[in-house]
Amino acid sequence: MDKLGGVFNASSPEMEAMVDLTLFIIIVAVAILGIITIAITYILIRYRRRSADTAEPRQDFGSTKVEIVWTVIPALIVGVFFFSTIKTMYAVNPPFGDREPDLVIIGHQWWWELFYPKSGVRTANEVHIPIGKKLLVRLNSVDVIHDFWVPELGPKIDLVPGHTNHIWLSASKPGVYLGACAEFCGVQHANMRIRVIAETQEDFDKWQEEHRKIPPTPTTGEAALGAKLFQEKACTNCHLTGVGPDLTHLSSRQTLAAGALENTPSNLVKWLKNPEKYKPSSYMPNMKLTDVEVNAIVAYLEALK
Repeated sequence: MDKLGGVFNASSPEMEAMVDLTLFIIIVAVAILGIITIAITYILIRYRRRSADTAEPRQDFGSTKVEIVWTVIPALIVGVFFFSTIKTMYAVNPPFGDREPDLVIIGHQWWWELFYPKSGVRTANEVHIPIGKKLLVRLNSVDVIHDFWVPELGPKIDLVPGHTNHIWLSASKPGVYLGACAEFCGVQHANMRIRVIAETQEDFDKWQEEHRKIPPTPTTGEAALGAKLFQEKACTNCHLTGVGPDLTHLSSRQTLAAGALENTPSNLVKWLKNPEKYKPSSYMPNMKLTDVEVNAIVAYLEALK
């Protein structure tokens, strides 16, 4: 399973703002720790009891000046942290007003449904975005609480049943950014992965144009048999209704089952033969397909580009 990127490898303006705030707080905290350590070390050495000391040390019962200093300075530091945090929060999640979302992400156990309202493109588990452009994302859940998190691109945000959340999503440079559900959501929580593929505007437009088209149904060969079986075996009952992922352009995706397997013909064969082995307790049933049926359906799905 691919590892998530590190939170300090910021690849979006939103994440850069969060990293800057985090590093600033760490630097101040380390400086305070250093000052306290030096002060305590000095006091231990300077005022240690010596063999010649016989008298009781001088007793101090408070100092108004010292108490003012150690109250005012921490208050100022906390105030700086507070206003820096407010500034960062605004940079990460500025108001969006009445703007319609560019992307809708819906959490399911255990996969991600993706919909681009402006183009009508519907897909699953792999988000495509143009670099250098902020997309407003609306997040919902159909079952339990999920949490969308791509560490290199921004903060975590919950997907709550019956409640809509929003987040700004962008990337500064091309690449594949790995994410996951960060809220325990059931048995296959760890296998609820997501990928954000950041590409040039030209490549993004091309991807959307390709995904607006419905691939033609094969009429000859093994793929044609697979298309027939796909209907007869009731696969459409889930994969055309939103219960399961949309498979219209399955062969163009990088993974299967929300990251459980790399998307290759051989892995697709394994998945269709025994989904329980690779994603236990998922809602994908074992259809008890024969080798001929599996190979035919794989041929059909591989034609869906």
